[in-house]
Amino acid sequence: MNKRYIAHWLLALALTAPAFAFDLQGHRGTRGLAPENTLPAFEKAMRMGVDTLELDVGLSADNVLVISHDPYLNPLLVRDAKGEWLAGTKGPLIRLLTYAQIQAYELGRIKPGTPYATQFATQEAVDGTRMPTLASLFDRVKALGSKVRFNIETKIDPTQPNDTASPEVMTHALVKVVRDAGMASRVTIQSFDWRTLQLGQTIAPEIPTAYLSFQNAGNDTITSGVWTAGYKIADYPDIPTMVKAAGGAIWSPNGGAVTEDLVKKAHAVGLQVLPWTINNPPEMDKLIGWGVDGIISDYPDRLRKVMAARGMPLPTPVAAP
Repeated sequence: MNKRYIAHWLLALALTAPAFAFDLQGHRGTRGLAPENTLPAFEKAMRMGVDTLELDVGLSADNVLVISHDPYLNPLLVRDAKGEWLAGTKGPLIRLLTYAQIQAYELGRIKPGTPYATQFATQEAVDGTRMPTLASLFDRVKALGSKVRFNIETKIDPTQPNDTASPEVMTHALVKVVRDAGMASRVTIQSFDWRTLQLGQTIAPEIPTAYLSFQNAGNDTITSGVWTAGYKIADYPDIPTMVKAAGGAIWSPNGGAVTEDLVKKAHAVGLQVLPWTINNPPEMDKLIGWGVDGIISDYPDRLRKVMAARGMPLPTPVAAP
């Protein structure tokens, strides 16, 4: 994007709407700037200044809750103990590896020469990085004295039930780690698989739930009921009404599927709206203008600039040591 264009555009924003409460979420920490879902990425986001760390969890063979977007070791991100990139399109399933086995693999950079590396060309490698546990992230946040919140996604695919732990096992494991760390007041559980959210509302009613949805030309998690614990959009006037009926506190749609009218409908039934994953500054500004309650972004630094130009309060960065 042209830097002069951005400068003029940010200046124009300064004359627009007044500040209001808003949740700036760093997607997978800050995927655009540091290795995703790693302690370096989360710490970078906190030092930059975010309200919430967005992340994904899976369960190892010995029931350790680890932070990973994929249910398998991703060859685009993972190297073995010899430093060799994993072959193929999918590595071993996390649920079949112990935590000790997982720690033999490194995921401090994106595989060079791949489209994924090109997409996140500004990501800075941190070689030697290993897959963290959720407990280790909580410990690090406490050590830094940060008040950041956590938006934790259960990575379960109802169409691939053998790839991960069951919704019941995953959700109980997540709630236990959260409660053991004393973090229940700072956590939201999110998922495309609404079964985990339904269970979470039953066993941990103190933890709010964020209902993820995905709708574009090639994806639809809303229509069939497979992803949505049996809820079907055909039975409701719109997705916000469906999320409210399911007991959600937050509707989190992909950016291309949210409209200003749907934001208003969500607010009318008492839901917050947090779109994902928004990386383009003009789109960030448009969504803020529509009144969304937060944005999940790979580039929290860009979102901070948009917010600052609007005169919105910014999350306080964690001080460097």
